[in-house]
Amino acid sequence: MSEKTEADDGMATGATADANVTVAIDTKQTPSAVRLLQMIVAREVRTVVRTRTFLLFGLTLTAVLLGVAWVSGGLDAGYVPTTVDMLTPLELLVPVIAIAFGYRAVLGDERRGELDVLETYPVNAWQIVLGVYLGRAAGLVVTVLVPLSIVGAAVGLSDTDGSSIYATHSGVDSPILFVRLIVLALLLALVVLAVAIAISAVASAARSALALAVVALIVLLVGLDLLLVYGLSTGFVSDSALLQIIAISPISAFRGLVLESVVIVAAGTGPQTAAPVTSILSLFVWGISSLAVATWSVRRS
Repeated sequence: MSEKTEADDGMATGATADANVTVAIDTKQTPSAVRLLQMIVAREVRTVVRTRTFLLFGLTLTAVLLGVAWVSGGLDAGYVPTTVDMLTPLELLVPVIAIAFGYRAVLGDERRGELDVLETYPVNAWQIVLGVYLGRAAGLVVTVLVPLSIVGAAVGLSDTDGSSIYATHSGVDSPILFVRLIVLALLLALVVLAVAIAISAVASAARSALALAVVALIVLLVGLDLLLVYGLSTGFVSDSALLQIIAISPISAFRGLVLESVVIVAAGTGPQTAAPVTSILSLFVWGISSLAVATWSVRRS
C-alpha cells in the first residue's frame, strides 16, 4: 500500500509540470504530430523516472533472477541452463511488472486533467495512446533489460574455464542464445504493457482499473492455459492443432518461443515446442489490438 501511495504521490507532484510542458507549445504555430507525440512520450518518461516504485520493481526482478540462477546452479552451468531456470520466474514477474507500469497510465492523465489540456491542441487519440505507450515502454524496457543483462554478465563471469559445453544439455552453450531470451522477454513485456494501457483507457476509476488489472493477470497467467487444458481434455482441441492453439496465450507463446529458439536449438534435437510464426503473430495481434482498444476508448471519452 505504501508503494502505491508513493507512486501516486510521484505522479501527482509532477502533474503541474507535465501540464506546463503541454501549455508551453507555441500557440502561434500549430505543432506537428511528431512534436506532440514527442511531448507526450517525454512526459511519460518523466513520470516513470519520478516514480520510485518502478525502480523497486527493477531491483526486485534483479534479486529474484540472480537468486534463482545462483540457487539452481545456472550461473556455473551456462547460459541455456540459466535460461531454463529463469523461464518460470519471467513468465510470472514480467507480466506483473508490465501491468503495474501501465494499468493507470491513461486513467492517471485523465484524473489529473492532462488529457483535457492536450485536447485543446490538434492531438488525436492515437497520438495520446501511442505517446503514453512509448513513454511507459521506455521505462519498462530498462526495468526488464538491466536485470537480465546483469544475470547474463554473471553467467559469463562464472564461466571460469571458458567452455562452451554445458553440463545439463547435450549441445553448445552461447551468449547469443541468452540474448534471444532477453529479446523474447522484452517482447512479452511490451505486449502485456499494451494490454495494461487498454485497461487504463477503459477503466473509469482507480478501483476499476485495479480490478481489471487483476482479472487480466489471472487470465494471462493461468486462465488461458486452463482453457487450453479443458479443450484438450474434452477433445475440442486436437493434438495436431495444439502448437497453434498454444500460441493464443501470450505467456504460452513466449514459453514456446524460448524453448524452441533457445533450448531446442542448443540441444540440436528435440520435439517441436511451438509454432514460431503463429506465436510471434499472436503476440503482435495482442499488442496491436490492445492499443486499438485504448485508442477507441480515448476517442469516445
